[in-house]
Amino acid sequence: SLIASNISSEHFIGMSGKGFSLGLAIASYEWMAAVTLIIVALFFLPKFLRSGIYTIPEFLEYRYNRTARTIMAGYMLVFYIFVTLATVLYSGALAINSIFEVDMQIAIWVIGIIAGAYTVYGGLKAVVWSDLIQGAALLIGGLIVVVLGLEKVGGFDKFVEMSGDKLHTVLPWDHPEMPWVAVFIGGLWLPNIFYWGLNQFITQRTLGAKNIEEGQKGILFGATMKLLIPIIVVFPGIMAYELYGDEITKADTAYPYLLQQVLPTGLLGVMFAALFGAVMSTLDSMLNSAATIFTMYIYKPFVKPDAEPKQLIKVGRIATIAFVIFGCLWAPIVGSFDSLYDYIQKFWGLIQSGIVAAFVFGLLWKRVPPAAAIGAMILNVPVYGACLLFDEFLPEESKIAFLHYMAITFIILSLYVVVVTLVKPLKEPKVMPVRDASITYKRSPLITIWSILVFVATAALYIIFW
Repeated sequence: SLIASNISSEHFIGMSGKGFSLGLAIASYEWMAAVTLIIVALFFLPKFLRSGIYTIPEFLEYRYNRTARTIMAGYMLVFYIFVTLATVLYSGALAINSIFEVDMQIAIWVIGIIAGAYTVYGGLKAVVWSDLIQGAALLIGGLIVVVLGLEKVGGFDKFVEMSGDKLHTVLPWDHPEMPWVAVFIGGLWLPNIFYWGLNQFITQRTLGAKNIEEGQKGILFGATMKLLIPIIVVFPGIMAYELYGDEITKADTAYPYLLQQVLPTGLLGVMFAALFGAVMSTLDSMLNSAATIFTMYIYKPFVKPDAEPKQLIKVGRIATIAFVIFGCLWAPIVGSFDSLYDYIQKFWGLIQSGIVAAFVFGLLWKRVPPAAAIGAMILNVPVYGACLLFDEFLPEESKIAFLHYMAITFIILSLYVVVVTLVKPLKEPKVMPVRDASITYKRSPLITIWSILVFVATAALYIIFW
């Protein structure tokens, strides 16, 4: 479910498109995510489960106050709808349009209505089971596309020969998109830590684990799968460049175009069904999380504090319908950007550094006051926004990777947190509540060995595709 919620049309359309234009270097989002997931399994998850939280914003309320929780909840709602939800809707519609020539607007609304309908009806349990089925179908279908694509190219050796520089994963430190400094020691860590450790629509699965070890196994299984995803997602984009580079005018259409060329009619339908299922699995997860955040942290505390559980469920369902409508209305605007993947990554940067700073300092430094965390989350928007605005005025050859701007933003916000804490620290160290004292930080040998193997495998992949 973790991987199925993550992998969707924005990967097969957006990331494959980046494979077409940039190459295998974009795989760093996947491979470094595997390392990040180890950190989430060993460091974040035990602390979250021990405190007994049900949502990620809830942690900020326990550690700081209700204001910090509300700010994060508000951010998440806005960005779920206008960045991720809208992008998934648009990319799914783009696949339908490219393969079956269905009108984009109609495709967007059909996807939105179907995803909204069974999220409203089934809740989280339906979401998780559908994720399992749809995610498995998509990964199998993706592997079939890779095999047929390699056959079309002339085999793996021919693929490597034709790919040239596109199979390099480590790019120069001043590369405008994926510099190695940002990948290994810089800005890429921020979206990864946020997405895999602090993002409600992903972490709600791990918070629902029946115990710590099961949660860690699930995360490490997800980390193992992340090592394989670039082969399924990025390789086809590179194949499309090799085979049909002169015919494809927009990178984000590379994957649908490749499907049309290499898959026979029957398999094209199967792959489309799998891709459509992946869109559903991501949308239902996001809608479920957005509805949870809205009902628990917006409606209940500010509109009706005495609301009964049945009423909250009803409000959540109404909110889900509203989110679908907003997402469908905004989705066409996403198409005006050059790259779907860049759109997602750049705009999430408006809130990620501040939230990561609030959590990391809150976990490691018990005297950080609420004002420091709240200020960091609020300042993230103008500081990072100013960096992006500055970049717009730079000549093309001097532009800086937005991952560097994220790192700069995080450094500025961290200094702010440190200064505020030194000037006005909490009088008493903040001790988190313990709802489940049976959860300890001891790891089983299986978890330790599995973590080491994932780390070694990630390093090996970078060495192979240096």
